Amino acid sequence: MRHPDVSDFDLRRLPPDFYDDPFPYYAALQVDSPVKRLPDGAYLLTRYEDVEFVYKNPKIFGSDKQKEFGDKFGATPLFEHHTTSLVFNDPPLHTRVRRLINGALTPRAVAGIQPDLESLVDRLLDCMQKKQTADLIEEFAAAIPVEVIGNLLDVPRGERGPLRNWSLAILGALEPRLKADVARRGNEAVSEFSAYLGELIERRRREARGPDADLISRLLHGEFDGQRLSPSELIQNCIFLLNAGHETTTNLIGNSLVALAEHPAERARLLAQPELVKPAVEEFLRFESPNQLGNRLTTQPVDVGGVPMPAGTQITLCIGAANRDPAVFVEPHRLDIGRTPNRHLAFGSGIHQCAGVGVARLEATAAIGRFVRRFPGYSLAGAPTRGGRARFRGFLRVPCNLR
Repeated sequence: MRHPDVSDFDLRRLPPDFYDDPFPYYAALQVDSPVKRLPDGAYLLTRYEDVEFVYKNPKIFGSDKQKEFGDKFGATPLFEHHTTSLVFNDPPLHTRVRRLINGALTPRAVAGIQPDLESLVDRLLDCMQKKQTADLIEEFAAAIPVEVIGNLLDVPRGERGPLRNWSLAILGALEPRLKADVARRGNEAVSEFSAYLGELIERRRREARGPDADLISRLLHGEFDGQRLSPSELIQNCIFLLNAGHETTTNLIGNSLVALAEHPAERARLLAQPELVKPAVEEFLRFESPNQLGNRLTTQPVDVGGVPMPAGTQITLCIGAANRDPAVFVEPHRLDIGRTPNRHLAFGSGIHQCAGVGVARLEATAAIGRFVRRFPGYSLAGAPTRGGRARFRGFLRVPCNLR
C-alpha cells in the first residue's frame, strides 16, 4: 500500500480520493503522526490503543457537544437535535435514555424480531428474483433497517417513505466540513421529522398504549430515578433511534455485499461454510466500518499517546483506522471472514457502545447470509457510487447482476 503525504492532512479539506479509499491515508497517519494535530487545533487519533483508551474513560473524554455544535450549527434545529440525542450526551441524560432503550432491546426482545426480519428479507429477495439486475442499496440494504426500526417504533408502514431521506440529510450535517446546502437540508429534515414525530407521539397518548407496546411508548411512559423525558428529549431521541437504526446498518449490509463481490474466494468460503456468517459480519464491521469517525472533548488535562492535552481539547476518533491497526490485527487490509480474535471497535466501547448492536448484527446476519444463498453468482454491474462522506462509509447505489 502506497502511503500518501499526510503532513498537511485536514479532515475539513480532504482530497477527492480519500472518499473512495481512506485506508492509505489512515496507514500513513498511524506511521507518521498517530496523534495528529489538525489545523483547527483538534487531534485525530488513528491507533487502536488510543481510540480504545478514550472510549474506556468517559469521565475524561466527554461526549457533550454544546460548545462544538454551537459553533458549528448556531441556534438551529440541527443544534437542538444533536445536543439532545443520546449519542452526544453524557450522564445523567445519557443514562436515563440509555436505560429506557436497553429495556426494549433485551436479548429476548431482539430474538423476537428474527421471524419477521427473515420474512422481510425473503420478500425482498423474491422481488429481486424476478429481475436480472438490481440496486443492492435501494432494493435491499436500505429497505431492511427502515422496516425493522419502523416496526420497533411502530411507525405506520404507509408513513415511512420520508424516513431515509430525513436520516441522510440530518447525518450528512455531521461531516467534518459543513456546507451551506447540507446545513439547510439538515435543518429542514429535523423540522419536518420533529413535526411528524410530535403528531405521532400525540397519537400514542390518545391511544393510551402501555409502556411495553412499542419503543416510542416505552420512552413516553418510562422513568429513571423518577424522571421522564421532556417533550424535546423524547422527539429528538426518537429521531436518533430512526437515524442510528437506519444509516449504519444500511452501510453494513451494502459494504458487506460489495466486499464479497470483490473477494470471490471469501464468498465461496461463506457458501461452503454458512456457519461463518456471524464471524463474517464482525469482519465486515472491521474491514469497512460503517461509522468511521467519532468525537470527544477532554474534560481535564490528559496525556494521549504521549501527547499532553489540556481540558477542552477536541478529539476525533478514527474508528476506520483503529480497525485496521497492524499492531492489533494480522494482515489488517486482508478480508478474512473467519478472523479470530476480532476485537474491532465498529460499535464503540464503554458506556457509549451502540445501543442497537444486537439488532444490527441480527439484520446483517439475515440479510447477507440469505442474499448470498439466493444469488451465489451475483456480480457488480458497474462501479458502485459512494456516499461521498468521511464519517459514514457506505454506498448510495450498487448496480448488481443477480445471475
